[in-house]
Amino acid sequence: MNVKKKKTTERAANRGILCLAACLFLAGCSYDADWVQFRGKEGRGVSSSRISPPLGIRWKIRLQLDEADIESFNPPVVIGDTIYFGSGDGNFYALDVESGYMRWAFRSGGEINAVPYADRDRVYFGSKDGKVYALNRHDGEELWSFRTRSQVNSQVERYKDNVVFVSDADAIYFLNPETGEERFSIDNPGWYNFTFLMADDVMYFATGPRTSQLGPYDINKREFLWFLPSNSIAAHWYSFAAVKGDLLYFGAANTFDLSFFAFNRHTGQLVWQQYREAAFGPEIDDAAVRRLYNRSIECLDFLSPTVWRNLVIYTGLDTAARAFDAKTGAPRWEKTFPAPVSSAPTVAGDRVYFGLLGNETAPPALVCLSARNGRELWRMETEGSLLSAPVITGKRIIFGTDQSVFYVLEEIF
Repeated sequence: MNVKKKKTTERAANRGILCLAACLFLAGCSYDADWVQFRGKEGRGVSSSRISPPLGIRWKIRLQLDEADIESFNPPVVIGDTIYFGSGDGNFYALDVESGYMRWAFRSGGEINAVPYADRDRVYFGSKDGKVYALNRHDGEELWSFRTRSQVNSQVERYKDNVVFVSDADAIYFLNPETGEERFSIDNPGWYNFTFLMADDVMYFATGPRTSQLGPYDINKREFLWFLPSNSIAAHWYSFAAVKGDLLYFGAANTFDLSFFAFNRHTGQLVWQQYREAAFGPEIDDAAVRRLYNRSIECLDFLSPTVWRNLVIYTGLDTAARAFDAKTGAPRWEKTFPAPVSSAPTVAGDRVYFGLLGNETAPPALVCLSARNGRELWRMETEGSLLSAPVITGKRIIFGTDQSVFYVLEEIF
């Protein structure tokens, strides 16, 4: 572990001016509208902002030039007027949300697939070089780094007095956010690209003693509350989870088969389950589906639920967007498309946004549906397919594509 001292800042000559500047900064930054962690509050994929189409491009940039499509571009975080994200070129970027101006860039030792986390002073992220970094979010100075025994491809999250992340087939780590020193860890016997939700001092899910085990883990008692019944949930992939009240929601995939679940998060009792065979048109063969599946699992929000009011909305892998009753699991609406959906959804107001893959008859696009009934309201062609759910903060929609293009959209009217 490498610990570096913070760069000393010059004292303001006039404390009154400093206090005024701080007040203006806090007044201008609505932290309720910020998107500082993976999938937002309680993992629900719902923005506190309201944004309605038509939308136009505020700015877009190409991040790296490569003849091949990139496989993953996990969501950025936004705090105040700055966007933070890592890239496959090994750099971690801070961009001005209004103009795209690069405030700073930090070079790690490998590709960055992990989702960062930001607080008022720091931004935390993991890299395929096996390290987690804490940077001063204002100038990009490295404050500390922590080395693991494998790549870090999970999200990184500050939860209370811990920085939490997962290292592939290594461990789940809990670090001191001030120093980067390890507090404790949980063995990760074989999971990769692992995601987790922290809620009420419980991790949904942690990795159990055996490779096939997942369960909620009480970080205070340091014990599992229950384990998923792996004999009845046969899946290769478990999505990031979301909670609302007593219920825990997540999706699961077994290549061609999709399952959607609600459990009582306290007892582990199954409340409802919906099963769907993945829906594809005749032009998509088995080999193409497997390529799509292998690409999708590189994206940390693959099959993640969006929990909005009394609905749970799922998109990903096949050509449908589906909404179920959050309490009973009863189907509420389903919308199908001529091409597979390329990203998880995000809701803002009563609109749900996600991406569509391009095909021979239609280009890739960002789509907006009514969250109430699934009716399509608007779509915009994009340069490449969205690889993860769009981040929506303030009056901006932010996402990256498999053509290494980074978009920031805004309302036209």
